[in-house]
Amino acid sequence: MTKFSEQFSRRKFIVTAGASAVSTILLKACTPPEPGSTAGAGGGTTAGGASPAATSAVAVANEKKVEGLETTKVILGYIPIVEAAGLIIAKEKGFFAKYGMTDVEVAKQANWGSARDNLEIGSAGGGIDGGQWQMPMPYQISEGLITKGSVKIPMYVLAQLNTQGNGIAIAGKHKGKGIGLKLTQAAQDYMKGLKAAGTPFKAAYTFPKANQDFWIRYWLAANGIDPDTEAELLTVPSAQTVANMKTGSMDGFSTGDPWPLRIVQEDIGFMSALTAQIWKDHPEEYLAMRGDWVDKHPKATEAMLAGLIEAQQWCDKPENRAELVAITSSKNYFDVPPAVLTPPYEGKYMMGDGQPEINDFKMSPLYWKDGLGNVSYPYKSHDLWFLTESVRWGFLPTKTLADQKATIDKVNREDLWKAAAKLAGVPDADIPKSTSRGIEKFFDGKEFNPEKPEDYLNSLAIKKV
Repeated sequence: MTKFSEQFSRRKFIVTAGASAVSTILLKACTPPEPGSTAGAGGGTTAGGASPAATSAVAVANEKKVEGLETTKVILGYIPIVEAAGLIIAKEKGFFAKYGMTDVEVAKQANWGSARDNLEIGSAGGGIDGGQWQMPMPYQISEGLITKGSVKIPMYVLAQLNTQGNGIAIAGKHKGKGIGLKLTQAAQDYMKGLKAAGTPFKAAYTFPKANQDFWIRYWLAANGIDPDTEAELLTVPSAQTVANMKTGSMDGFSTGDPWPLRIVQEDIGFMSALTAQIWKDHPEEYLAMRGDWVDKHPKATEAMLAGLIEAQQWCDKPENRAELVAITSSKNYFDVPPAVLTPPYEGKYMMGDGQPEINDFKMSPLYWKDGLGNVSYPYKSHDLWFLTESVRWGFLPTKTLADQKATIDKVNREDLWKAAAKLAGVPDADIPKSTSRGIEKFFDGKEFNPEKPEDYLNSLAIKKV
């Protein structure tokens, strides 16, 4: 079995039989194969059985001797952005195998809608068992809010995959207008003036009512611009957003690494803000699974989570970042030049439009620890923030907050994370004692107290409720 570490030294990468050749203006493989190809196209073993680059033998399979595994196989969907790194590393470096999960398939998804569709049919139907998700998609799927026929498919949130690694990109035609993290009055007037002129500020995200939608809404509203009445927000496939910016039909979009560097380097636009500036150490994307899969495979779930936890620890070591770049940038996964991933993984960001460059490892995507504690642990207080923002913008009814405990307890399985952390040998000091991270602080001075979400809503000047 070929080790990835050997491939890393030779700089050779094996292409999965099912991987498609995808080309975009900037980022190859940001839009993976459409569902017409196998769910496993890209990383992982394809449905046709062809094996990509094998995992590095960090440890022999089931070195931890996890007893009673109900299965060694699971199919995890991912989108080729830095949020997926923990899942990819757990596969490639043998952390899943270390706990007996020797047949984990890390399957590239065409987009978030395809991931949802593949989850609906499940692995038995050629889809996936779970994987990487924007929040609160697991809640939306559980309640049948974004599924076909409004069918409820119970899901469990098992871990947070990362923090940071996103930002707000602005088209180059808006340079020199003061559109940064905090807008001057002149910049606000300029953006509002676009609407008055019949050319409203158009900004995109890759899936509605989820992470990227919330980031750009928060930034606009905090700067005095109503995202629903003074701007135009829309869902656009990631492969089209930059092309639209180049042609002038798109003013900005909520994006993740490695897009920011290429946007600035190729003079397509600039970064007005990183999400690490909007809300430092914020929750980003999550591992969530079909509830029926977890209920049927509790030991396998624990083993899978333990492997992910070790992978996240590995990802956060600066000395591993060069290999992390080599693995994730390969044709099996992101299919991008390693050079576009290296700066963000070092915490180096070119902002553009005369803004100072950022050089701070703590501003990079983090997977295990950040300045406020544990990244991997799925705090219930973070789930509540996403639900509260959903209420803020009218995506969920106000009674959601009254029902918050029952809603969150049904989906968030932090208890399974804690069990897996113990299996992985995580010190007690690194296992959160509370399901709340406490009061969260944002760049505009607002605070979210999970004990009083209604107070947070009342403090916001721009909202639908």
